[in-house]
Amino acid sequence: MKTLKCDLCDATASGETFEEWMQSLMPHYKEAHADVMNDPTKTKEDGVRWMEENRARFDAAATD
Repeated sequence: MKTLKCDLCDATASGETFEEWMQSLMPHYKEAHADVMNDPTKTKEDGVRWMEENRARFDAAATD
């Protein structure tokens, strides 16, 4: 299991896999960062970049 901070604040989420971590983070993101989730200026490429950057953070994180 890995626990990582949100990329935008100090909240944490845990998961065995990147996908589990991302699902664990989603409720927090929707509540605390709705403005980012609903930003009409964000492109598909922004989403791909977010996934790549956060997968790298997850892969580099130590297991709990």
